[in-house]
Amino acid sequence: MKLYFSPGACSLSPHIVLRELGLPFEAIKVDLATKTTADGADFKAVNPKGYVPTLQLDNGEILTEGPAIVQYLADQAPDKKLAPANGTWERYRLQEWLNFISTEIHKQFSPLFNAANPDSVKDAQKTKLAQRFAEISPLLEKQDYLTGSQFSVADAYLFTVLGWSKYFHIDLNQWQGIAKFVERVAARPAVAEALEFEAQVKKAG
Repeated sequence: MKLYFSPGACSLSPHIVLRELGLPFEAIKVDLATKTTADGADFKAVNPKGYVPTLQLDNGEILTEGPAIVQYLADQAPDKKLAPANGTWERYRLQEWLNFISTEIHKQFSPLFNAANPDSVKDAQKTKLAQRFAEISPLLEKQDYLTGSQFSVADAYLFTVLGWSKYFHIDLNQWQGIAKFVERVAARPAVAEALEFEAQVKKAG
């Protein structure tokens, strides 16, 4: 498998999942500004949408969209229990979380990355994010992960997008459940490996 990624982007989520599962993969860096890969190839020839993450299977199939990718990956190694079995109530709960993170947290960060947006727009987005953080923090004070005691692909996704808070001076310590969650996930060996790998790739340019 090939994972097309950009350091620090939402592709960190499937990157973490791949390492948690111990699945073999090749990480291919994408320049999101030029839409080219590290070797100069046209990334849009792989994914016409032009953004990461993108997963290319050994048979040539292409899968896009983080929530879909991480569920596919989890199903390749069900013994790791990063996602409940398809068709179960627990799986629908996981999908509920993945959709919540995608629409209510991930996409709320997007306007903050747009330098053209005025401060009033960015402040409004930060307020929306604060509301969402306040909603999920109590849950994470009572249990280790979103669905209970078991780390899942939803936790990898939430950890990834929460990491963007530092770019916009959002202090996660305001929400103790979230702050402890971030520390807990960051301490996982596979997560640390993914973060270190991407840091080295970013440093190399």
